[in-house]
Amino acid sequence: MTEEQPGAAPEPAAADRAGQGVVAAFGQSLKTLRTRAGMEREEFGKRLGYSASTIASFEQGRRIPPPRAIDRSDEVLGADGLLKVWKDQLERAQYPAFFQGMAQLEKQAIELLAYDTLAVKGLLQTEEYMRAVLSNRRPPLDAETIEQRVTARLARQAIFERRPAPFLSFVMCESVLLRNVGGKEVLRGQLEQLLLVGGRRNVEIQVMPLDCEDNAGLEGPFTVVTREDGKRFVYAEAQSTSALETDPRQTVLAAARYGIIRSQALSPRESLELIEKLLGEL
Repeated sequence: MTEEQPGAAPEPAAADRAGQGVVAAFGQSLKTLRTRAGMEREEFGKRLGYSASTIASFEQGRRIPPPRAIDRSDEVLGADGLLKVWKDQLERAQYPAFFQGMAQLEKQAIELLAYDTLAVKGLLQTEEYMRAVLSNRRPPLDAETIEQRVTARLARQAIFERRPAPFLSFVMCESVLLRNVGGKEVLRGQLEQLLLVGGRRNVEIQVMPLDCEDNAGLEGPFTVVTREDGKRFVYAEAQSTSALETDPRQTVLAAARYGIIRSQALSPRESLELIEKLLGEL
């Protein structure tokens, strides 16, 4: 990582501790304002649409509230913006440290090119598929961390609704579509999601066939992101670590490599036909 990296994170352990500190500090502020207002957790939860136990998890720093819950809390408790100021920090804290820089880049992207070999890209995942992927982590994630990451991953999918729409290209190895993550019903829903998203005018989904002799992507998955200012970044992750490359030479080479991968893969139309075929076989 370099100093040019947007939202560059400290060393993972330090960043994770800092994120936990932010969540804990927000929870304490929420609890202080609630008690000052003379409101029990049950009453407060009803006004926000949450159970008392969920409010407790917010206050104890075990769960990050979504932005709308923060806005509503500020309003109900008459906090005059004291809770809303935490929103940006809490948004960053909901991601693992190694992904925080990339999460910010996705929000600024005018073009995103992604090649994947192990699982469907997070931006394309259904909620059920997300839970299955996260539940397979070892050592296992606790239930609240899984919920937090599912919420964060779903929020990232707002990229599909942005205007002006960014260009989004996804190439995935055929093995990704064959891997029975979460069971047949989960996989069926995921394949249906790919067909739905692949029908968008600004999205192209392609499949790299297993029987293809030429594959320029054997070094592994990576993502190339271009911002509105034309600056390009290359992101890759493995085993809960990541690298976000900003060197112009490396980013140009990665974009060129991605172009070769796209040319070797099935066309978008052929890819959607293959996905339909695999869906029919489940």
